[in-house]
Amino acid sequence: MRRVVVPASMPHFPSDPPPVPPASDPSALAPVNTQRASALLESADAMTPDELDALPYGMIQLDASGRILKYNAVESRLASLPQAQAVGKQFFTEIAPCTKVQQFYGRFKDGVVRESLDTSFQFHFAFKQAPRDVTVRLFYSRRTRSVWVMISDHQSIRVTPALGQPALAGR
Repeated sequence: MRRVVVPASMPHFPSDPPPVPPASDPSALAPVNTQRASALLESADAMTPDELDALPYGMIQLDASGRILKYNAVESRLASLPQAQAVGKQFFTEIAPCTKVQQFYGRFKDGVVRESLDTSFQFHFAFKQAPRDVTVRLFYSRRTRSVWVMISDHQSIRVTPALGQPALAGR
């Protein structure tokens, strides 16, 4: 399993969740920077399900119609939706209808038509059980003609040392 490790000295978006820390300090987290996130998104197509699940933020791959192709474990926990129930469903109508607005769906559609998309924005998921304020990054992959949705929850995500898995702090 590959670990995403970013030097703490690199600049980052304040709302980006931290990646998995270096092995020398399993409970400390370093910030993710924009360049690192871009590199990660560009390589996401080649990641195995286990590698996607090991990332410390939500990752969703959508086809051009908005159907979910991949849905990682972190997003599954944050959204309280099992991966098996999400994959194959329409993201904008069946899973998160609150995203079918210009700010989210409009950008998605425009990016698919242009076959070019790399944008970040703040968004509020108005789920009844667990509303969430997040930073969303949409990235169009020309290789797979799909869109990656990277979701950074505004709560801290920390590594549980005993399990080596991302876990939400304070939940």
